[in-house]
Amino acid sequence: QVQLVESGGGLVQAGGSLRLSCAASGLIFSSSAMGWFRQAPGREREFVAAIDWSGGNTYYADSVKGRFTISRDNAKNTVYLQMNSLKPEDTAVYYCAARATRAAVTSDRRYDYWGQGTQVTVSS
Repeated sequence: QVQLVESGGGLVQAGGSLRLSCAASGLIFSSSAMGWFRQAPGREREFVAAIDWSGGNTYYADSVKGRFTISRDNAKNTVYLQMNSLKPEDTAVYYCAARATRAAVTSDRRYDYWGQGTQVTVSS
């Protein structure tokens, strides 16, 4: 049974930083592409960042490029999202997602497994 458990969310002031973690189990993590998505109240879920199996290829939404960094530690079965220069519009529930294949993609429909999400709130 695949489990993805996010942590690291919370309340932060605008301009601050948070690091989200997603611990994976029940899958061959080192062969899985990973992604982060977010959903704000009243809005559809949107892509944030993705990373391929090796960490050699990463992708970002334009809205977070230059501020967020996705990374992974295959020895720890964990993917991270470092979020800097946070803005109130970054407020959302952040979800970790995994693919059963190595290539990273930006479409949420192509991810096979999902975590429960962690709330990130950025105050102005």
